[in-house]
Amino acid sequence: MPKMKTKSGAKKRFTLTGTGKIKRKHAYKSHILTKKTTKQKRNLTHVTLVSSADMNRVKDMLNM
Repeated sequence: MPKMKTKSGAKKRFTLTGTGKIKRKHAYKSHILTKKTTKQKRNLTHVTLVSSADMNRVKDMLNM
């Protein structure tokens, strides 16, 4: 059998913490930043964890 490959898009977007949780970045921080407030842009900078509802889907993409 061939090896299972991870989804290359997911590989670039998610990282694991030491305890096995999955970190992600916020969306809406890449362009059209002039109409967003400074507070909104600052809060989008922080890294968060993937929600429990999406955890199984992301783990399938990462072959975990």
